Amino acid sequence: MSFVALVTCKNIPEPDVDEPLLVAALEAAGVPVRVLAWDDDAIDWTAPRLIVLRSTWNYYRHADSFIAWAKRHGERLQNPPNIVEWNHHKRYLRELERDGLPVVPTLWFTQGSPPSSGSLSSLFADRGWTDVVVKPAVSAGSYKTSRVKGPPFDAEVVRELVTAGDAMAQPYIASVESYGERSIVWIDGEITHAIRKSPRFVGESEVVSDVMPIADDERQLATDVLARARLLGSPLYARVDMVRDDAGRPMLSEVELIEPSLFLRQSAHAMDRLVAAIARRFRAPRA
Repeated sequence: MSFVALVTCKNIPEPDVDEPLLVAALEAAGVPVRVLAWDDDAIDWTAPRLIVLRSTWNYYRHADSFIAWAKRHGERLQNPPNIVEWNHHKRYLRELERDGLPVVPTLWFTQGSPPSSGSLSSLFADRGWTDVVVKPAVSAGSYKTSRVKGPPFDAEVVRELVTAGDAMAQPYIASVESYGERSIVWIDGEITHAIRKSPRFVGESEVVSDVMPIADDERQLATDVLARARLLGSPLYARVDMVRDDAGRPMLSEVELIEPSLFLRQSAHAMDRLVAAIARRFRAPRA
């Protein structure tokens, strides 16, 4: 029997609160569904008719293997493999910034090129940064995301990151303490809802709000970002995270196109839209 695979990982780092709700809603809509781990070698991936990424929250630890796995599934995969490949490394922020979108200012560090304490302090001083967030350029769930203050700055934090991969640094945005980081959820061509997230660093739990109103400038930024992302294909879902600068203007912090929490508990409309979109794609005749 053909079915939809909702994809997770064998050792999920934290519960996916949306998963049981989505499974129940799909079953109620008459869509057969199974929850399968992408990194389980015993799975026959030729069996699902549709493969929907949901809680593959360890992919960043095995990025090359994950992308190779995604490419094997072609158009059955939601979101499509080329979107997964583009979105897995946060260099996409550089592309969006070059396209004229407002992005949180970012410094990039290449794997194998660790900065000295002096050069790091100079780089931050040139930008007027005294409170900085550093993290890997390939990560999820606030993995190794740290906050450092100075001067002087502890360059060891960055040196450790660039030993394993590319890294990035951004100024700590004060508005996350009050206005918060806003996550704008988009499903099958429509912005459905938004929530507020509190700052989260390594070892901390995520705290989210109920549905929040979406300001006009937030909606416009999300729309502009997704117009560019859709050039890569036809995503089933997306999440655009943004913060406000000192002048109150929204800036893009992340675009989540692989395995974002969609906060379906907070929006029945979003759940209904996602289920309808999955059911339609599942039932569509194959080319």
